[in-house]
Amino acid sequence: MVPRKEAMTDLLVRIGANRDRQAYQAMFVYFAPRVKGFLMSKGADSALAEELMQDTMLTVWTKASMYHPGRGSASTWIFTIARNLRIDKLRRESVQHFDDVDGLEIAEDDPNTGRTVVAQDDAVIAGQERRLVAAAMKRLPTDQAEVIRLSFVDDLSQHDIADRLGLPLGTVKSRMRLAYNKLRQALESEL
Repeated sequence: MVPRKEAMTDLLVRIGANRDRQAYQAMFVYFAPRVKGFLMSKGADSALAEELMQDTMLTVWTKASMYHPGRGSASTWIFTIARNLRIDKLRRESVQHFDDVDGLEIAEDDPNTGRTVVAQDDAVIAGQERRLVAAAMKRLPTDQAEVIRLSFVDDLSQHDIADRLGLPLGTVKSRMRLAYNKLRQALESEL
């Protein structure tokens, strides 16, 4: 039996007002497979659709108090969250990195030897950056440093990190987000 529109609105309002776990469970059971199916219909593979569905349902739990019944139905609000998370994910993945002119190596002829050499400034700057990143990594809590290392050194996905460490995916994501923020702050203060 498909719940009535008013029932879904009521559940979402209860989640926002009282953190009602039973209301959230009912919303999750009803919407989780529908959100995953929606995301897969938009081109996400099963693993990505699962990840985005989890993020969507977590957002429903944490931001239900922001829902206003007069602005649209509960399902519209939830599917809009899923759509926006999918768009954000696509944007993050499709960012192209362009070389900055300052980072280009410029070959010059050495007037003393006549041989072509590459300016050494880039090597010095790269070495300084490596030292700053290493120092910032050492200041991270062990659990956060571990997920960053597994991601960037071992080239593991968040799902693989969660599997390897026996942690929920959400915990891995939280640790990475905290680590990124700490690294960014540390590096911005140094540069």
